[in-house]
Amino acid sequence: MSNFNIRLIETPEEMRLVEDLQRVVWPGSEADIVPLHLLVTAAHHGGFVIGAFSAENLVGFVFGFPGIESTPDGPRPKHCSHMLGIRPDYRDGGVGFALKRAQWQMTRKQGLDHVTWTYDPLLSRNARLNVAKLGAVCSTYRRDEYGEMRDGLNAGLPSDRFQVDWWINTRRVETRLSERSRPTLNLTHAARVGLLPFYALHFSTGLPCPPERIPPLEERLLLAEIPADFPAIKSTNFSLARDWRFFTRELFETAFAKNYIVTDFIFDKTEGRPRGLYLLTYGESTLDEFE
Repeated sequence: MSNFNIRLIETPEEMRLVEDLQRVVWPGSEADIVPLHLLVTAAHHGGFVIGAFSAENLVGFVFGFPGIESTPDGPRPKHCSHMLGIRPDYRDGGVGFALKRAQWQMTRKQGLDHVTWTYDPLLSRNARLNVAKLGAVCSTYRRDEYGEMRDGLNAGLPSDRFQVDWWINTRRVETRLSERSRPTLNLTHAARVGLLPFYALHFSTGLPCPPERIPPLEERLLLAEIPADFPAIKSTNFSLARDWRFFTRELFETAFAKNYIVTDFIFDKTEGRPRGLYLLTYGESTLDEFE
């Protein structure tokens, strides 16, 4: 669905709509709702909430606030993007991209150049938006970032997260957010330059299973496959979902320790089944062949 408009949310009445939408997106735990009074306070002190509206109905929002990060040269300001929520029937319709693009514009007006946020690395939809479409990169893996979560999407598994870096003034990001953004990477394109997954999945009862161990990380570019639909695995085979959590934890912690960076994501349906694969790039290697 593309019938929506994007604008700042500033009134308490509209902040209440954000509370209500959180209950739809992350059902089952009232304790995890960011309340109206905190949303209003953040918006009055450098943060902002941006909404996507269809007529007068809120169908998506993004919420963030200023933060401080440590660097070798001392503390520096950044924008911490805390929540992006979209009503289920409006997902995959461009709402998330439009909200993040508006956030990009607002943050640049504040004179900041760095935005960070976290997401579950096993969620292909999130990876496709954050890395492939927005141009964020990642070299930080956070184990059990939020402790035990109780909402319907996260309950039962360790809340491991990627923390991504969005360098909003770079050519990489500006290109991907422009009206003539480059096509997202696909498996055909990757294979054409000799890039193939560096481990194979096996299947049990139709579900993809992780390898028993992590293969050596030796090439400059690596494709690491994850389930295309992790929520479906979690709902049908919770033990397998835990196996995926611990396999990818070891994989990405090992890769980041060896100076690999997540620089792209492939979501591909050309081979008869959907596939999701991260592109890991060693060190400061460039990706001109994919830009």
